[in-house]
Amino acid sequence: MKQKLLDIFIFLLTASSVFGQSDFYKELADSTLTLTEQHVEYDPSYFRLDYPNGDVPSNKGVCTDVIIRAYRKLGIDLQKEVHEDMKANFGKYPKNWGLSQPDKNIDHRRVPNLMTFFEIHGTTLSITQTPADYKPGDIVCWNLGGGITHIGIVSNKKAENGERPLIIHNIGRGQVLEDMLFDFKIIGHYRYKK
Repeated sequence: MKQKLLDIFIFLLTASSVFGQSDFYKELADSTLTLTEQHVEYDPSYFRLDYPNGDVPSNKGVCTDVIIRAYRKLGIDLQKEVHEDMKANFGKYPKNWGLSQPDKNIDHRRVPNLMTFFEIHGTTLSITQTPADYKPGDIVCWNLGGGITHIGIVSNKKAENGERPLIIHNIGRGQVLEDMLFDFKIIGHYRYKK
């Protein structure tokens, strides 16, 4: 009996890694989906935040705030994680804003910084035009043109045609669920679990 239970446990453990993603990424996708129920005004303003666990007002935000809030629902504070990593590895992060040191109020709210953090501490995945390669809980980054970058999370919902996963993001209309995976040039595809 013990051997049979052990065999079942090993099968379930193997099946979760071979046939799909872990429960963490499904929970991340689910927690992100709940964010679409909140009314959020797009607001890229600089805010002074508490630290750790600081957040902009709940009715305001940008694309990065979707990611930050989703991870926070699972007990991961990206403000703290990014800030500590930038303090230790400041030279690895983009210098787009002319800063000479990390700023705990804004660094985690910038797409290029999140991309760098996920490249260092997460899993960098292939960028393809195959919808099935984008799994619930994956983080996707886009170049919108003109030096503007964007970020969102892959949901567990599909487009009406059943082909593409829907994305949870904020591109100016609040935290929404949309069929937009291939609307812009994808420049990053990650998975991150602390």
